Amino acid sequence: MIKEQPMLTGADTGPSRLNGTEQPIIVGLDIGTTKIAVIAGRKNEYGKLEILGFGKANSNGVKHGQVLNIDETIKAIRTALDNCFASNPNLDINEVYVGIAGHHIKSLQTRGDIVRQATENEISQKEIDQLIADQYKTYIPAGDQIIDVIPQEFTVDNFQNIPNPIGYSGVKVGANFHIITGDKNAIRNINRSVEKSGLHTKDLVLQPLASSSAVMAQEDLEAGVAIVDIGGGTTDLAVFYEGILKHTAVIPFAGENITNDIKTGLGVLKTQAEQMKVQFGSALANEAKANAYITIPGLRGMPAKEISVKNLANIIQARMSEIMDFVTYHLKQVGLDNKSLNGGIVLTGGGSQLRHLIQLTEYVTGLPARIGFPNEHLAAGHIEELARPTYSTCIGLILKGYDDYEHNRKQFETEYRKVEVPQGLKQREVEAEVVVEEEEEEIAAPQRVRQRKSLNNFWGKFKDGIIDLFKEEEDKHL
Repeated sequence: MIKEQPMLTGADTGPSRLNGTEQPIIVGLDIGTTKIAVIAGRKNEYGKLEILGFGKANSNGVKHGQVLNIDETIKAIRTALDNCFASNPNLDINEVYVGIAGHHIKSLQTRGDIVRQATENEISQKEIDQLIADQYKTYIPAGDQIIDVIPQEFTVDNFQNIPNPIGYSGVKVGANFHIITGDKNAIRNINRSVEKSGLHTKDLVLQPLASSSAVMAQEDLEAGVAIVDIGGGTTDLAVFYEGILKHTAVIPFAGENITNDIKTGLGVLKTQAEQMKVQFGSALANEAKANAYITIPGLRGMPAKEISVKNLANIIQARMSEIMDFVTYHLKQVGLDNKSLNGGIVLTGGGSQLRHLIQLTEYVTGLPARIGFPNEHLAAGHIEELARPTYSTCIGLILKGYDDYEHNRKQFETEYRKVEVPQGLKQREVEAEVVVEEEEEEIAAPQRVRQRKSLNNFWGKFKDGIIDLFKEEEDKHL
């Protein structure tokens, strides 16, 4: 359980200087379908994030990105928090930035203008804030709630496509807006789970926007890019073009759907399906060895079952192709399905670590693809685990908090206690020993560590020999 102690608002503990000012510690809480993660971070003097606390837990009360079982979600949040405190006992956590997803998320485009009173003065941030605040009065269907209002291009009198109008002069200033809405009950369940865990929601952030800020650089924004965050319950999409957010969407298919397809198609347990997907799965059936098999011990004395690696890949490819078809559909909706996106598609999230997914994405969408790692904004020397695509959303939530702080959008404390980066979150000199099959040599090092650790965590309650549940055997007398 969380110890009751004096908390600092804004989760602000520990000083770090940037441009002569102290920086707050900001905490991201990613409530996902398969995991819940808590990460506390602070910018150093170079503007890079130092990770001061990290905890995670298995998620049981969330389906397709929505909190359905509040009690189970509270337990998981508290476990993740306890693990975060264990990584750094000096942390005090009170307020968190929380990610939101789910197929109830919708978006719409609006237009807003204001006629300025003091036309002789330059346009100020206060006027822009007022313009944005007015959009929260936009009519939306009953039962929905506005989550975020994101300005796109601005206009000042007859001048259009202005990225930032502050400093301009004019009589009338306006903008096109991307408004994100969600179901009130779904939002209430998230807030209730957070509050009953002893925390306060500083802000709700759409998960694809959080992931985008973690894996995207300025040149990506200018070139045009689609961020595809493949999580456990949903696949989140954010499309940027000419430096502007053009489209967001939540696709209700992701990693859990693939696991369930494997479970049903091959007649195995869900836990076995998940382990096969992680260890031997491929998004391209043509790349899987035709003469490779996985042997699964039979249940309660039943004979062992042999699973073809190629059949496994066929199931994964079918579902991943469907997800990428949805991505293509959304790109067509905004007229960016051709070569307009010079930055191509950036894949992130836990599901992006499937082998050969880049090739499948390029084949289905016709756009170049790459994996997006959240190390773009991380300070050097952190443990490898934090640079995995799995934590893109959580690190992006911290960056969203810093964006609020740097633009004075929310109140943050100015008194901070000193908190150092704990040794447990610093990179060790000796790298972890990882055992992989010969055909898996192409997997990136972070993914190797991810597979080994996830196996250890998953099967830890069994005997060590259970980890050898799946063994690949070739040339099975075809």
